[in-house]
Amino acid sequence: MTSVLATAGVTVPSTFSGVAEGLTIVVLLSEFAMLRAPLSRSQIRLYAFQSLSVSALAAYVAASRGIPDLYALAGLSLGLKVIVVPAIVLRLLRDARVELVASNRWSVASMTLVSITLAVFGIFAIGSLPVRSHSLPTAAFGLSAAVVLVSFVLVILRSDVVSQAVGFFSLENGVSVASLVVAAGLPLVVEVAFLFDLLVAVVVFGVLMRVHHTRTATLSTDVLDRLRG
Repeated sequence: MTSVLATAGVTVPSTFSGVAEGLTIVVLLSEFAMLRAPLSRSQIRLYAFQSLSVSALAAYVAASRGIPDLYALAGLSLGLKVIVVPAIVLRLLRDARVELVASNRWSVASMTLVSITLAVFGIFAIGSLPVRSHSLPTAAFGLSAAVVLVSFVLVILRSDVVSQAVGFFSLENGVSVASLVVAAGLPLVVEVAFLFDLLVAVVVFGVLMRVHHTRTATLSTDVLDRLRG
């Protein structure tokens, strides 16, 4: 069948392309699931699953393209983003002892519609750029841009600290996928810098959650929209 399609001039995607694009699509769908998740705990677990998909993608690229540094990156990503970060945020939620229902500025349907529009823009506009990669299919670049854009929607249109933190963390996952497309061969120390930025963000959001809850007894950011003289 493959030879027949090739004779007819039809490009047949390789197994590598299919698996890599499939994992990238899972990352994007996880972002949409985080956007629609009604509970903060669910968002955190979805973030861990998304991070696991990114780690699996990095390991798959390392095995298929012979880039051993990506094994270390996948291991660090697994330990930090799948285990450590979710555990820290869940611990902060337990200490806060507040309602765990995420709050929205818009309806779920409106947020989903905006997210789909931005995702389509990212896939077709960014994916059409003349970017050639030896590590991942170029379609993964557009999908990673869609992840970043949808994560911005999560940060902007959710009105609680936890959702905004998860949105920022998942934005880093989108950037990680994009880096696998355009810069998978960079030295390990450069790639680990992205994870260090994430660790700094976890500390900042952790302090913000504690201080904000101590002062307002809630994790909602609505009170921050009201200026006081």
